[in-house]
Amino acid sequence: MEFSWEKAKRPILALAPMEGYTDSAFRQLIKKFVPGVICFTEFTSADALKYNSKTSFQKLEFNPSEQPLVVQLFGKHPENFIESAKYLEQLGIAAIDINMGCPAKKVIGSDHGSALIKNPDLAAEIVNALVNVTSLPISVKTRIGFSSFDEEKFQKFCLNLEQAGAKLLTIHGRTTKQGFSGKADWEPIYRIKENLKIPVIGNGDIDSGETAKQRIQNLDGVMVGRATFGNPLIMHEIYNALNPENINPDIKLPDWINLAKQHVKLSVATKGEKRAMLEMRKHLAMYVKGFPGASEYRNRLVRIESEKEALGLLNEIKENSA
Repeated sequence: MEFSWEKAKRPILALAPMEGYTDSAFRQLIKKFVPGVICFTEFTSADALKYNSKTSFQKLEFNPSEQPLVVQLFGKHPENFIESAKYLEQLGIAAIDINMGCPAKKVIGSDHGSALIKNPDLAAEIVNALVNVTSLPISVKTRIGFSSFDEEKFQKFCLNLEQAGAKLLTIHGRTTKQGFSGKADWEPIYRIKENLKIPVIGNGDIDSGETAKQRIQNLDGVMVGRATFGNPLIMHEIYNALNPENINPDIKLPDWINLAKQHVKLSVATKGEKRAMLEMRKHLAMYVKGFPGASEYRNRLVRIESEKEALGLLNEIKENSA
């Protein structure tokens, strides 16, 4: 069955595309306990895919349990997005999202990511180019502005994306200049929703089920990012808060130690031990944040080299916390 943003169950709960974090293992872990979450991949370069980058292809590896999976692409050349779309269709993913929101200097320095906010014609051209070559739904993740929020420009930018064929917008309530500082402002997101026919998801500072309930208002859903670091089961809390009538009592949640162990095993299964351990270090360091003796454990966790070592250290932490 083909995926459609129009038919996706409301309210939508999405896992944000986060470089270095939302890989296949992390997505599988979340989907195991919160099947209703829609996952976005780490952002992937359309240019790199065009030129057969091995690393970029690896980032697109996924398990069927992650479906419907949305692949996020970044770039500025419409022709490279077109080439990427052909490959993604063959891969069998559910939808394509275009990154127009990343504030990282190295990304906007190449006129990618949220730099496209300053070039609305090119932004719309990229969307339209994809719409014309693929049946996969095209969405965009963006911010409320580049240097500052200008309501007229923001409205026009979003309306142009809708007119170009975007089927959904995810909007982060900060400008590019803000990065992740200060508080996300959701008011511009609520106002643009009133003027668009397509679904709109809000993003920024969702850190609990209660916050999600307060923020969603007239929107079609919320996207959660940094709050999942070291606490992927927060998605279970948020999903249940947004869908109280659909709480599944049969889903048993593990404690954080066993969750971390499952994460380690999934990472090894998807990437092999050597690569998995290098990438799991930052995750495991987040799992022990705020834990008694966290600093010492963190220093050891960021040096792990094998699955056995990781699981052994997690067992030690569990024993010492008993």
